[in-house]
Amino acid sequence: MTINLSSGVQTTNWRQLGFYVLALLFNLCLIAQVLTVGLAYFYNPEWWNTHVLLVRGYSLLAPVMLLWVFLSPFPQRVRKLTASIPVLLGLQFITIYLKLPVNAGVLHPLIGFSLFNVSTTLVHRVQHFVFPANSENDVNQV
Repeated sequence: MTINLSSGVQTTNWRQLGFYVLALLFNLCLIAQVLTVGLAYFYNPEWWNTHVLLVRGYSLLAPVMLLWVFLSPFPQRVRKLTASIPVLLGLQFITIYLKLPVNAGVLHPLIGFSLFNVSTTLVHRVQHFVFPANSENDVNQV
């Protein structure tokens, strides 16, 4: 089923478009979370509370995205990227809350950068899948 939006853009179905919006929202929340940790560290420690609330809030999007991606027709690459998000979030929480003999907290920023990379790549992959006409135009304009 093809839906023709007012701008002339076509998408395969509302589930794919909804997933794209959710992936984009997750990515924007992740960006805001990174900004708040920077504000907490370099500007005012009170931003740390906002950072923690953002992490707890957008983390709830990960299982929704995981379920959604397997209920919609998406390429295997998109599914793998989506499946890696809860894994990376889990590792993030482990590095903060699990007390190990070796300080796993040193891996926390690296996992965070990996999470950002996966999330951004996911948004781009889904965008190219949901809006193929825009993807072709972008390539031709370069």
